[in-house]
Amino acid sequence: MSVLLEALSVGKRFGGVQALKDVSLTIRAQEIYGLIGPNGAGKTTFFNVLTGLYTRDSGDVLLAGAPLPLGSPHLVARAGIARTFQNIRLFGNMTALENVMVGRHVRTRIGMFGAILRTRSQREEEAAIRRRAEELLHYVGIAHRANDLARHLAYGDQRRLEIARALATEPKLLALDEPAAGMNATETGALRQLILGLRADGLTVLLIEHDVKLVMGLCDRVAVLDYGEKIAEDVPEVVQKDAKVIEAYLGGNVGDSST
Repeated sequence: MSVLLEALSVGKRFGGVQALKDVSLTIRAQEIYGLIGPNGAGKTTFFNVLTGLYTRDSGDVLLAGAPLPLGSPHLVARAGIARTFQNIRLFGNMTALENVMVGRHVRTRIGMFGAILRTRSQREEEAAIRRRAEELLHYVGIAHRANDLARHLAYGDQRRLEIARALATEPKLLALDEPAAGMNATETGALRQLILGLRADGLTVLLIEHDVKLVMGLCDRVAVLDYGEKIAEDVPEVVQKDAKVIEAYLGGNVGDSST
């Protein structure tokens, strides 16, 4: 299996705090890769560096062999990495369909003048964006809520909508930041099936998640951060037995999903 993403000695400092220290990892194409660790371990900082919200201080990140742009979220999205957020960030007063269409615009070709003049090409592209957005809402299972305002959707449906919006960018790598946070058991089970379906359809998934049971039962490989350093990286069965991981994070009970 080919390598899709390489992080090479990535470092990030905030004042006197070294949030990431020489973090290196590889994510293979079409795998589900988990990133776990205790609060403050650097997981979200790594996500923010990866997706351009933060500028790394050292190291390199390669996607399909090409360097990722520094500190430019829209360019990172265009390069092929899409993300969701731990705290849902939808446009609450826009419909579900409109939220997904917004995500799709990273792939548009018509510029400002085309939009102002409402050229034929612009109208055709808008129609294609709408069709793709409708397809993605169907894919994640909320097509029947297409015309509902995002703020009126149930919590689990909002999570699905955020994933649909990320998929609208046509990513090579989908980075999910605690997608099961706040979900009940039924919603978590449905999320698990959605992520498995994404991988089956050829997408690569990077997952931050505190639900250890979900991570260990879903991911092909798992990396563990502690105080900004990677302390383990392997298949779930090996990571669960790693003494450093047990001491730093799992507390000796890998089945406790509240960890």
